[in-house]
Amino acid sequence: MVITAQQVRALREQTGAGMMDCKKALTEAEGDFEKAVELLRKRGAAMAAKRADREAKEGIVLASVEGNEGYMVEVNCETDFVARSDDFIAFAKRVLDIIKSGTPASVEELLTLSDSAGTLADALNEATAKIGEKIQIKRFASYKAENGVVIDYIHPGSKLGVLLELSVEGSPAAELTEVGRNIAMQIAAMNPLAVSREDLAPELVEKEKDIYRQQALESGKPENIVDRIVEGRMQKYYQENCLLEQTFIRDNNQTVKEYLEDVSGKLGTPVGVARYHRFQIGAD
Repeated sequence: MVITAQQVRALREQTGAGMMDCKKALTEAEGDFEKAVELLRKRGAAMAAKRADREAKEGIVLASVEGNEGYMVEVNCETDFVARSDDFIAFAKRVLDIIKSGTPASVEELLTLSDSAGTLADALNEATAKIGEKIQIKRFASYKAENGVVIDYIHPGSKLGVLLELSVEGSPAAELTEVGRNIAMQIAAMNPLAVSREDLAPELVEKEKDIYRQQALESGKPENIVDRIVEGRMQKYYQENCLLEQTFIRDNNQTVKEYLEDVSGKLGTPVGVARYHRFQIGAD
């Protein structure tokens, strides 16, 4: 049977697949539009499976804050060219919207959720088929602040993002917007491992101590002063890797903790860092 240009165009507008793929699907479906759509979806799933082992090291980070709720997602692809394309950005925005409406607990659960256009799993397959690269939803974060404020920061280029929750009692969110942005930029720039030293994993701390101890012993330091050397190096480690102990990037004369203490004093209520997530393309 003859497949018209109008039929091909209509199928392309609905699915986003290439013109030749649409024509081939319509031909195989003998002009049955719904069957052609199903054929294209199956091919998208097949393409996604075929590309599953390829590396997706590029992509974008998107975030959104509405009231006391915040959301951030990292979506990956294979090349920076695709990461900057309208189709890929539109897909990533759709992922973020579904996270906001569905509040899933994992990427696996997220893929089962739907919007008015269908399930995210189908959308992922369709985007993979249309774009021609492996696409991966790597991770996401969802916050709802009970006693605080949520702030997002996306570094220019959308390769790095921070979602931050400040804890505060009784202070309007507007007063903490600039404070939160300052702290989020600190996290983006300095990449702390934890808010405080108490939040560091004990096994990580012990590993660092063992390394410093071995270094001291191998350099010939007497055993009776090794512990003091280890403690001194650990203090520097905490200052570099714990957010509250880091030197504040906006004022090198104070730490982040001292900055927050100043803010707390001015507002008349304690302000602290409840939690944060930092997503950077190419990093775990």
